[in-house]
Amino acid sequence: MRFSTADCDGGFVRRTLFILWIAAVLVSGTPTHAHHSFAATYFVDREITVEGTLTQFLYRNPHSFVKVEAADPKGGPSTVWSVEWGGGAQLTQEHVTRDTLKPGDHVIVSGNPGRDPTEHRIRLHKIVRPSDGWKWEGVIM
Repeated sequence: MRFSTADCDGGFVRRTLFILWIAAVLVSGTPTHAHHSFAATYFVDREITVEGTLTQFLYRNPHSFVKVEAADPKGGPSTVWSVEWGGGAQLTQEHVTRDTLKPGDHVIVSGNPGRDPTEHRIRLHKIVRPSDGWKWEGVIM
């Protein structure tokens, strides 16, 4: 049995190719983001500030984290805050590297508090290292 193009409906093939082409254009031109909602994790209409000692800087994608140990203002035990920052790729574009911050740095962080207060989380808006005046301020994606 031989197959020939005469056996195909030319209109059907053209329509199918056109539909596939449109689908490819739509898919390739649409950015895809599998991302969580910050509003689900943080109070985006509130801001808190925490001052303390940086204990860890996790420079990675999709989000970096800074761990800050802060004294309890009422004299209780200190608290370690998990501060969510931009991903390594975003931070690199803003001249922040994995060596920018070191454990032991005294920092002041400001941002949106987590919805669960027992988690001690912050979505970072600003971080300052008073010892040399270095600071970063912005919005994480």
